[in-house]
Amino acid sequence: MNLFEYTYNLVRQIPNGKISSYGIVAEALGDKIAARAVGRMMNQNPNADTMPCFKIVHSDARLGGFGLGIEDKIRRLKKDKINVEDGKIIDFKNVLFKDFKTDYPLKKLRKEQIELSKKVILKDSFSKIETVAGLDIAYPENEFEDACGACVVIDYKTKKVVEEKTIFCKTNFPYISTYLTYRELPFIKKLVKSLKTTPTVFMFDGNGILHPYGIGLASHLGVVFDIVSIGVAKSLLFGKIKDNIVTIDGNKKGLVFFSSKKIRRPIYISPGHKITIKTSYKIVKNLSSFKIPEPLRQAHILANKNLKS
Repeated sequence: MNLFEYTYNLVRQIPNGKISSYGIVAEALGDKIAARAVGRMMNQNPNADTMPCFKIVHSDARLGGFGLGIEDKIRRLKKDKINVEDGKIIDFKNVLFKDFKTDYPLKKLRKEQIELSKKVILKDSFSKIETVAGLDIAYPENEFEDACGACVVIDYKTKKVVEEKTIFCKTNFPYISTYLTYRELPFIKKLVKSLKTTPTVFMFDGNGILHPYGIGLASHLGVVFDIVSIGVAKSLLFGKIKDNIVTIDGNKKGLVFFSSKKIRRPIYISPGHKITIKTSYKIVKNLSSFKIPEPLRQAHILANKNLKS
């Protein structure tokens, strides 16, 4: 689905003389965690005359930002008979709109995630590792321009590149924490289908089971495409760390990894699908000369190089 258009259509429902907040729009999408993404979508709005993003403010009546400048936001609000004083909406509660007509798309996606999490397999489903693919996506500052997805396949023994692929397409889903798959799925689908080789293992720039619902990017895509997958995240999304083990509710979900003593910030390894934590760690360690394992590092370089060219 195109969550940008869905969100913009929600905002178009706000009547004249009314405003709403980032949080309320996020709740209309189905998850309050999307409030920050709503802010970014308002900022990226391509036409403030046809989609009144100026009507979206903070929950404490503060105006928030506006791509055309705060003075223009105030002008538009006053034209809509919304009074502003000292950077805040006057009579905020009486002009606040909450009654959006919505089918809560994020709730549906969360339900799908929970169902898919039950299908994750944490056993090694291969006898020999021949090649490992790394996939990464580089996004432009403007969400409405093409992003670049890249895949680099590396021979596990020689560590030499055996295949490279890039694709370009627009994203229709903003970044929302714990919903990363829905942003990157269209890119990954095209990349996986375009490969001539069949990698033994796929590495993704995200989490596997190290996720609040046990279904991060690597696990989700592993189940959907029925592939062996590993999640390699640069920051800790969720969980507690003790002795380089990451747990959620007391259960082991991932491992902290430093490729060398010179590296100050670690990466977080978690199995995605059809692989164990132990084997995931072994593969990442074997392919890591820098902070990021080589398949992902090469894919990151390739995606950003092509995005800028």
